[in-house]
Amino acid sequence: MEQCLREIQGKQVHDPLFVEKANRQSSSRCEYVDGPVIVGAGPSGLATAACLKERGVPYVVLERFNCIASLWQLKTYDRLRLHLPKQFCELPFMGFPSDFPTYPSKQQFIKYLEDYAATFDIKPRFNETVAHAKYDSTLKFWRVKSAGLKGDTEYVCRCLVVATGENAEPVVPQIDGIGEFGGPIRHTSLYKSGDEFRLKKVLVVGCGNSGMEVCLDLCNHKAKPSIVVRDSVHVLPQEMLGKSTFGLSMWLLKWLPMRLVDRILLIASWLLLGNTARFGLDRPHLGPLELKNLSGKTPVLDVGTLAKIKSGDIKVFPGIKRLKGYTVEFVDGKREKFDAIILATGYRSNVPSWLKEGEMFSKKDGFPRKAFPNGWKGECGLYAVGFTKRGLLGASMDAKRIAEDIERCRKVEAN
Repeated sequence: MEQCLREIQGKQVHDPLFVEKANRQSSSRCEYVDGPVIVGAGPSGLATAACLKERGVPYVVLERFNCIASLWQLKTYDRLRLHLPKQFCELPFMGFPSDFPTYPSKQQFIKYLEDYAATFDIKPRFNETVAHAKYDSTLKFWRVKSAGLKGDTEYVCRCLVVATGENAEPVVPQIDGIGEFGGPIRHTSLYKSGDEFRLKKVLVVGCGNSGMEVCLDLCNHKAKPSIVVRDSVHVLPQEMLGKSTFGLSMWLLKWLPMRLVDRILLIASWLLLGNTARFGLDRPHLGPLELKNLSGKTPVLDVGTLAKIKSGDIKVFPGIKRLKGYTVEFVDGKREKFDAIILATGYRSNVPSWLKEGEMFSKKDGFPRKAFPNGWKGECGLYAVGFTKRGLLGASMDAKRIAEDIERCRKVEAN
């Protein structure tokens, strides 16, 4: 493998005959990429590939699953829709079809991404799991080792784009007695529909957008859901005055300071939804926008769950103390039996498990150390896309910056 890299470093770096020769001398295949390697074929990776394509920069996209947008295709529930209007979820250079609704369904969003990949001729290499990526300071190249169906490959490139995103691996909390619970315990990444839980008592752990929507889905399938709310949470109506709450917020922020916009949102929410604390949903001390800006915690955009909580169709419980048999004991001392538990406890980045560097990404949470909008670029040709905690809009902004910077660097090197 060292022979492979040293030959690639030579003056004939763009000559494929040298790579071919090196492959014959190596136990695993070695491939030089004249452009960046993009790890991840979700929306962030696709957006970056399209931006590079528009600038004429070659690239390789590696994807560990057998499809694009694997989180959306393989790990989301059936009733999922975009929580924000489609105009805030477009990828660069291509809008949603005009006949799509304001909030496209899961199937419609996947169709949009597939059409996007076809339009920009993006062809990821599927079933390629990146196990190790490290910058070789002697050779001045990134060495990206991948395990695929046809064996191991080491990709050698000057630029590496990390596009595995914020939601690479499900988070399963440590709960006392979790191995003793008598019924199924399932993360939302494995939940598809409430149909299989018809007439059953189901406890949903987590009160973010997914937890709230899963509860509503269970209600619609005649299950008997309850939800665990451990922390304070902002619940906002999805729309205000016929406009999306998100869109209205963005418009107000053009003219008013964030704290004043937060106050307007909270007054409107109180008028439209009432006092959520009465139902066990205490609001944080910080406003929804300020909290999102400081911590990345997203407010819940209500799509009908709150009405079910108010009517008693969904019960609210505090944190779990322990599980035993089918009984759940809560921190307030109450006990109740459930048939199943759904963990709506979110996802985490997996970057520290495969990217061997300590400057750009935090080993603690796998996010860039620098906050938005400065977290997209590191040293030695390392980039990050999809870690802004600002959804698809933030990913698109970073994808454009990355493509522009890579093109600029290539021009500098060429001169």
